[in-house]
Amino acid sequence: QVQLVESGGGLVQPGGSLTLSCAASGISLNRYTVRWLRQAPGEKREEVSCISTTVGSVYYEDFVNGRFIISRDSARDTVLRQMNNLRPEDTGVYYCAALRGCNNYEGSYVGQGTQVTVTT
Repeated sequence: QVQLVESGGGLVQPGGSLTLSCAASGISLNRYTVRWLRQAPGEKREEVSCISTTVGSVYYEDFVNGRFIISRDSARDTVLRQMNNLRPEDTGVYYCAALRGCNNYEGSYVGQGTQVTVTT
């Protein structure tokens, strides 16, 4: 059985930083493209960033504006998401998904999410 687990969420003040981690059992994340998605309160889930299996291929949605960095820790078979200069509008549940391609959700796996709350 495949399971993705996100961790690292929490409560942070505006301007703060968090590092989220995505780990998997039943599959190797090193063999999958991994997307981070987020769902703000009352909103639809939206795509945020993506890292493919090709070294150096990372993609970010425009609103990230250089604040977030997605990377792989291949030795630990995890995908990290460094979030800097967090804003209240970054609040939401963050999910990681293991995909065949950044826009190919066929046969994908999605975790249960980790809550990020940015507030004073």
